[in-house]
Amino acid sequence: MIICWSYLAREAHACCVCVSRLLETDSKSLRSVNGSRRNSVSSLVSSSSASSNLSHLEEDSWILWGRIVNEWEDFRKKNEKQLKDLVRKGIPHHFRAIVWQLLCNAQNMPIKDQYSELLKMTSPCEKLIRRDIARTYPEHDFFKEDSLGQEVLFNVMKAYSLVDREVGYCQGSAFIVGLLLMQMPEEEAFCVFVKLMQDYRLRELFKPSMAELGLCMYQFEYMIQELLPDLHIHFQAQSFHTSMYASSWFLTIFLTSFPLPVATRIFDIFMLEGLEIVFRVGLAILQMNQAELIQLDMEGMLQYFQRVIPHQLESGPDKVILAAYNVKYNAKKMKKLEKEYTTIKTKEMEEQVEIKRLRTENRLLKQRIDTLEKGQVTRAQEAEETYLVMRELATVRQQSEEATAQLELAQSTIRDLQQRPLLGIPRYTEESILQLERELVQARLKEAESQCALKEMQDKILDIEKRNTSLPDDTNVVRLQEELIAVKLREAEAVMGLKELRQQVRDLEEHWQRHLARTAGRWKDNPRKNAVSELQDELMSVRLREAEAQAELRETRQRMMELETQNQIHSNQLRRAEQEGRGFQERVTVLTAQNKGLHVQLQEIKRKQAEIECKNKEEVMAVRLREADNIAAMAELQQQISELEIQKEEGKVQGQLNNTDSSQYIRDLKDQIAELKHEVSSYSRGILNRENNKHVSNI
Repeated sequence: MIICWSYLAREAHACCVCVSRLLETDSKSLRSVNGSRRNSVSSLVSSSSASSNLSHLEEDSWILWGRIVNEWEDFRKKNEKQLKDLVRKGIPHHFRAIVWQLLCNAQNMPIKDQYSELLKMTSPCEKLIRRDIARTYPEHDFFKEDSLGQEVLFNVMKAYSLVDREVGYCQGSAFIVGLLLMQMPEEEAFCVFVKLMQDYRLRELFKPSMAELGLCMYQFEYMIQELLPDLHIHFQAQSFHTSMYASSWFLTIFLTSFPLPVATRIFDIFMLEGLEIVFRVGLAILQMNQAELIQLDMEGMLQYFQRVIPHQLESGPDKVILAAYNVKYNAKKMKKLEKEYTTIKTKEMEEQVEIKRLRTENRLLKQRIDTLEKGQVTRAQEAEETYLVMRELATVRQQSEEATAQLELAQSTIRDLQQRPLLGIPRYTEESILQLERELVQARLKEAESQCALKEMQDKILDIEKRNTSLPDDTNVVRLQEELIAVKLREAEAVMGLKELRQQVRDLEEHWQRHLARTAGRWKDNPRKNAVSELQDELMSVRLREAEAQAELRETRQRMMELETQNQIHSNQLRRAEQEGRGFQERVTVLTAQNKGLHVQLQEIKRKQAEIECKNKEEVMAVRLREADNIAAMAELQQQISELEIQKEEGKVQGQLNNTDSSQYIRDLKDQIAELKHEVSSYSRGILNRENNKHVSNI
């Protein structure tokens, strides 16, 4: 016995020396840039000197893990199940650094050579990283304020934010990097973290959209609904969503929720099995605390998850890990749930795109309606201005008619004077001459007023034309062309009338010049005659200006006709635009009503689907209970058959011993066995028939 123990001690010492040499060799390639000497090899060497104080069990574990590290590739291929069992029991602290690197294949990564160059660069996430560094393991000595731990943690997070700019930096990832830095130097921690992000679904979890986290919540909630239906109903009744307590479990692998030794043991398994252990441990925690959680409301459950559950796990992780591997985990079902979640998210994205499109259409319709309303207001203002212009034009027209009447009266007086014989002309009194002068002054004043009114009317007409030219064209091009042709025809007619009127004015001027030439010598001698002649000249010039005023008045009327035509055209455009706007509003109303109806139908379908699923689950449970009863009944019948067969054999033996005829007894036993077998077969047929009927009814 003494020889055996000495042999084992020598073997343990040899293995420890071998492992220490191997890890010392690895440490040369795993040393960080900033000269950090806190690595796993130094701790292994420092602890190897105290190996004599370890128990025999720990010595065996050290020997075994040393052999595994030395023969990693062959051992992992040939003894995968044994490796899984050892990892679940926990990796020794001094082997964690090298084993974690071996588990994720991070020991020889090319990106390791880029680490020192990355530290020299500037990251846009540096401020965020600095802000969160103080919140990472604030009670741990290695991460105290302004310590080496905070500096190397900042270096690793900064380097990764430069390598993966899509993810950059996300809160929660610093806890994983912090755990790695507790076990290994920063260069190795950086390589392991890159591997975790790439191969362990962590990158999808930490993306800005966090789509993978939503998938994990969906899968985890389904597992709760299937395995813990009462707790799931309680969560639903309290509006206690899965993300309120489980999101940190997946983002930090329990590092922010559990004591550090427990979370480290779970992280050992995570390095080998991935996120499956998070689902298992999460379900195990809920199973262990189901009775207490059902009694609490939302705030009470939040407090329970934050305080009570971590306190329960202070005794160690073995209990929760053992319970985790008793949880039913179906990988195929998880794949199916992933496809369902992808389909749901695709439909939601399509619905969001459709809603965004409808909102854009509604916004455009509102803008168009607002434009039409503004145009309608503008048309109303222009109609009011046109009405005022027409009133002013009527006033000017009346004044022009009065001036025309006075001019005709003056012309008739001139004609009377011209028709009288030259010698028989009576002598004009000073009063009559003064009266003619006063009439001339009044005629000039009225003419000046008419000219001012015409000038104002022309200015207003020009303003209205400018505003009309800025209005939008109508879509009915044919109708506009017809109206434009009519306006052009009226304009041509007005131009012809103006030409004729101007020709008449020119003829009148020529006639007046000839008259002046004939009568130029008649008034030289008599001053009174000269005054009368001047008055006649003034009257004739007034008549000429009156003719010109009439020509301008006709032109103004023509312009007014054109403006009225354009106003009618724009009124038609506005009416059609209002009809289109009403049509768009009706369409928006119909689409809104249809959308509400579809939403109500969707909610009703979801509710019915949930009821059907609940009914199906209840029926499945009832069928399983009946199956269990039938199986128990069949087992009892089988047991009775076995007892009868034993009795039959005993009867045969006893009959042989007693040399008596036991054939009748055996026949009775055979009859009973046959009846029991018939009953069992009928029982089985009944079960099969019920299952078939149940399957047909479900279809």
